[in-house]
This record gives sequence, structure tokens and C-alpha cells, in this order.
Amino acid sequence: MLDVTIEHDVPATMRDGVVLRADVYRPAADGPWPVLLTRLPYGKNMPMLAGAVDPVGKARNGFIVVIQDTRGRFASDGDWEPWTFESDDGYDTVRWAASLPGSNGSVGMFGASYFGNTQWMAALAKPPELKAIAPMITWSEPDDGLFARGGASELGISVSWSLTQGIDTLMRRHADDPMARGQALKALVDDIDAIATTTYWELPAGHHPAFDRHGVPELGFERSRREPGWSASCRVAGRQSEVDLPSLHSGGWYDIFCQGTLDNFSAMQAAGRPATLIMGPWSHINRMGYIGEVNYGLAASTELLGFRGRYADLELGWFRRWLTPDAPEVAEAPQSELPPVLLFVMGINQWREEQEWPLARAVDTDLFLRAGGRLAFDAPQAAEATDAFTYDPADPVPTTGGAVLMSNEFPAGPLDQAPVEARPDVLVYTSDVLAEDLEVTGRVRAHLTAATDAPTTDWVVRLCDVDTNGVSRNVVDGIVRAVASPGEFTEQTVDLWSTSHVFRAGHRLRVHVTSSCFPRWDRNLNTGEPIEQGTRSRPAQQQIAHDPTRLSRIVLPVVPAPATRQ
Repeated sequence: MLDVTIEHDVPATMRDGVVLRADVYRPAADGPWPVLLTRLPYGKNMPMLAGAVDPVGKARNGFIVVIQDTRGRFASDGDWEPWTFESDDGYDTVRWAASLPGSNGSVGMFGASYFGNTQWMAALAKPPELKAIAPMITWSEPDDGLFARGGASELGISVSWSLTQGIDTLMRRHADDPMARGQALKALVDDIDAIATTTYWELPAGHHPAFDRHGVPELGFERSRREPGWSASCRVAGRQSEVDLPSLHSGGWYDIFCQGTLDNFSAMQAAGRPATLIMGPWSHINRMGYIGEVNYGLAASTELLGFRGRYADLELGWFRRWLTPDAPEVAEAPQSELPPVLLFVMGINQWREEQEWPLARAVDTDLFLRAGGRLAFDAPQAAEATDAFTYDPADPVPTTGGAVLMSNEFPAGPLDQAPVEARPDVLVYTSDVLAEDLEVTGRVRAHLTAATDAPTTDWVVRLCDVDTNGVSRNVVDGIVRAVASPGEFTEQTVDLWSTSHVFRAGHRLRVHVTSSCFPRWDRNLNTGEPIEQGTRSRPAQQQIAHDPTRLSRIVLPVVPAPATRQ
């Protein structure tokens, strides 16, 4: 291990003259060294990031590590506009980092979430010195997990993230007026503290009053609707093939950007790029193997990865291969320490190596919603009565677990769904007890034949695992915002995203159908008013059909049993 020197607030001048600042960690020995760069809006000195980014550990292993505050944040100059400048600033910063004293001229980028996306934006700009990227828990299409999902706003992350990032905005705005700064911060913190009881509930959801009240930039849902082309500033979907670089993707089954991580990997693999995928039983902020109410075991954590080693060490080995390919330690190392795909299969709690995603051997299998709350593999052969419920936006179904990133009152992961299932506005369908294990690995979708008396409404579908004690815990869910002809039955397709989960023998599958999951997703007010203006709400009468000509079903990617056993 090498000693490390640290240089703080090293300036880099962008093409428009704005100066961004970074901390640079160098091995205290002769180089040259490859460079690892991350660009983030959360403060390069933020204590909680030290463990996740670990610049000292990386530098001790022979890398120059650069951690830069993005434009308008903390030590960097300029104005804070989420996403807008990350492509140009990323390009300029990569070129600058490659020219630092002691650099070998090769740069890799690493980091999670926002600073996973800054990697993609830099890579799409094609700085010649960028040789590899390792985005963790990062979206692909911003309208599928970041700004929105199925047409509904991702209100849970939008409000909490935007207001929290507003703290630095107000600190900078009132830097010369301590009294004004204190008053502004108190008002903002009061709204953050009341987020679950008051702030999330404010209307209109599509032009949230809190953002105007404090004068802080919002995550992007509102701007993306005002300026449709602007969301390209953080969109990866459809553009991955433009990136001719090796990539290491890691994500979690209960992460808000789970599907985006999978989609990015699949696109890179399809384009013939060297790509590696790791998916664990993790959320956005928890990768320790115990999430929600389920302990998946210490081997599920990034500290062990099924006894393959620490994720941080494997990531460094991966970077070394691409940034110093001629180094003796790389030439003598095994060709690859990681398979193309490493999945954690929940339920049996095992890591499994694969060659692809999605799995070609998975078979789409229909599970039908039936009368009497049944869930069955056989379709109805005769007429069955429709099921009905009333959805009232004034009393929405509360978010209870899932792939969420919200205020702390709403934890991610698998949670007991009993309070949700006891509500009259949640239809519950349950299978017979399974005689043998059933593995579901891949993307889950639901097709509902549904009707409403409202001009627009939402449909939410959730897949759950009911254990031998009768406890029902969520696996995946999804939403679709539908424009309706009142009273007319139409097919509504709900994308529940992906999972890898074995429903064990003796367990049962369960499906919820409802019309809200608040405050994760904004409430459909059932009036047809634009989300940017709507403040009035009305109850909606909802119906789900399940007869031979109006089927309602969930489609599961079932992996045949022999292939699940090692």
C-alpha cells in the first residue's frame, strides 16, 4: 500500500470560463498513475461519502483520484442547474484530469446515482482520454424512474431530493447575509421535516409550491414537461451504443433505478461493448444484505459478494485492467475475475453467474386474476363477475416498501403488506400454495382489463410473496397513468420492472391491484386537469374484469426448475 498526498480545491476551468474545484488524491510515489474521476453535487467533503467513494483507499492502490464538485455546488463556481451542464463539464474535466501531474493519460469514471449519470454524460461527449466507466445504481430513461414512471411523477424522490439540495443553494445565495441565511434555511428545513405530513401533499404536484416558495431548482419533472428536449441532458436510453467503452454496472433489486441499471447493461452488451453486471438485494443506500424486513445474509453484501471479495477491490481490479493493460500485474492476472452477469437470487439467497441479461431460458408465464380473489395459472373459461373499488385521491394507499428513494419515513425493501391489503381500495389476488419452488427472473408485466368512471386515473400492480406464516411482502410493483373513456373497459399494461426471486415451496404468490402508491407517485386527481394546475380531486369508481374475453393477468418470466439448481 502506498502513502497518499491530498491537494484540496484544485481548479479546472471549463470552456465557458467557469471554474470547478476538485480534491486530488495522489500516491506518494513516482508514477505515472491512471486517474479515477467522479463528479458529484453532494459536496466532495461530505463525511457519509467517504466510505462509498473511498478516495484514500483507491490512491493507496495506485490511482490518482479526483473528486469534483459539479457546477454551482459547494466549492465550484457557476449556477446550479441539475443535469444541464454535465456533458460539457464532464468532457472538459476528463481532459483536464488526464493532464494532471503524475497521470498516465488514461481516465476511468466511477460513482453512483447522479455521479453515475455524470459518467454517462461525459462518455457520450467522447473525451479521448476516457477509457472505462463504472456507473452504479443509475437510470437509463429519466421518464422511467427518475422524473416519472408510467406517466406518473416520481414525487417521492423529486420533493425530498430537490429540497435537500436546496440547502447549499440557500447557503450560497445568502452567503453575505447571516440573518437572511438563517431565516431561509429554517423555512426550508421546516418543509423538509414536515415532508411526510404536509409537503408531499401540496398541490399542484406538477408545479410544486415548495420549489417556488424557496426558489430552489427541482429534480427535473417540471422542466422536462416544459422543455421536452431538455431531458436529453441526463438521458442514456437509446444512446448507449454511442459509447465505445467497457462498462461495469451494479444495481439493486430494490433500488429506484433498478431497471435503468439493467437496461444500460443490456444495451451495452447488445452493442458488443465489454460490459459486466452485478445485481444484489440492495436499495439505493443499503448494500449490506439486510433490507426492509428480510436478512439476505452477509454474503449478499458488497463486502463479500458471495465470498468473491469486496466490491471495491473487484472494481479496482476491473479498472486496472482497462486503464493499465500493459502493467505486469494485469498481464499476469486471470482474464476476468467477474462473469458477464452476477445476480443475487432472492428467496434462495444465492449469487449466480450468468452470461446475459435478460435470461434467454426464462419463459413468460401467465398468472390470471380470477373471481373470489384467486390467482391461477389457468385462464377463466366462463363469465366471472368484475371486481370493483373506489379510489379517493384524498385517501391514497400509502407507500409501503419497494424500490424507493424518499424521505426516511418511507424505507425501501420488502415490508409486510398487511396494512395495505386491509384497505378497501386494494384488490388482492392470491395463488394456491406452491408445491415446488418457482423462480421468477426477469421483467414482470401486468395486463389489466380495467374501467373507470373518471377521464383519467392510475393503475398500480404489485407482486408479493406470502410466506408459510401468511406474511405478504412486496417483490416488484409498477404504475400506469391512463386516459380513459369513462365506463369503457380497456387493456392497461403495467410495467413492474425486473427481479430475481424464488417463491419457495409452501409459499403463495399474491397480486395487488389499486390506483395509488403515495407519496412515491403523485396522486391522480381523477379530473383530467393538467398536473401542473390540478388542485381539485374526485373519487373514481374502478373495475377490473377477468372473464374469457376480458382477461386480466400478470406475466412472469419463469426460469425452469432444473436450471435453478447448481
